[in-house]
Amino acid sequence: MLEADKLFAGSIPENYDRYMVPLIFEPYAADMARRAASLSASAVLETAAGTGVVTRALAPQLSAATNYVVTDLNQPMLDYAASQQPPDNRVTWRQADALMLPFEDAAFDVVCCQFGAMFFPDRVSAYREAKRVLGPGGHFLFSTWDRIEENHFADDVTNALARMFPDDPPRFMARTPHGYHDTALIRSELEAAGFSDVAIETRAEQSRASSPRIPAVAYCQGTVLRTEIEARDSSKLQAATNFAESTIAERHGSGEVAAKIQAHIITATV
Repeated sequence: MLEADKLFAGSIPENYDRYMVPLIFEPYAADMARRAASLSASAVLETAAGTGVVTRALAPQLSAATNYVVTDLNQPMLDYAASQQPPDNRVTWRQADALMLPFEDAAFDVVCCQFGAMFFPDRVSAYREAKRVLGPGGHFLFSTWDRIEENHFADDVTNALARMFPDDPPRFMARTPHGYHDTALIRSELEAAGFSDVAIETRAEQSRASSPRIPAVAYCQGTVLRTEIEARDSSKLQAATNFAESTIAERHGSGEVAAKIQAHIITATV
């Protein structure tokens, strides 16, 4: 992962939440919220919360006595997440690095993290921190995307941009969001962090949009792909978005579109 892959700034958080969240994140957020809520935890920590899609799904399912701490490394994303959440005295928002969590040992029953592990510069350290802040019998729930070929819109956009910028193709999606798909590696890194009870489920969903324009804008303007496109030619963001749109339309049609998405859901128990 490049350092620039962590820079969800400027208009990216708004476009990310408006386009990417309903396109690919909401089905998995609902699933993670269901899993986390079923554990009846009294203290929950969310890391790498992004714009708060899991927070919005999970908070209504927690008991009135649950302490829910929501964190992200990126302050603009966290600020946006907080702005989208109704006032709730159970929820605390805090900027925090998943590799150096500012919490006591065994402070939580559940740690959850949706699609954040791919961005951790040292995943084993992040997993050790998750284990450290979990009490006995605590659960670490997180998800990672499967390989990009199993996530069709992301693959379509990446291939389109490779044709547009053949000398230096933007590879953010393949490199980082879809770069941590090896389940054997995931398991081995969790074991290196001290987890011995690990379950991994691969789950397919459908990504749906009202037109090919939606996934094109989502990926090209709601992710760090935008930074990569503008770094190559600052005048070509709209042209790149248009080309991605036409590529998706060629493969999936010009009206409502649907395509496969696939992710790994991991549960590690202390």
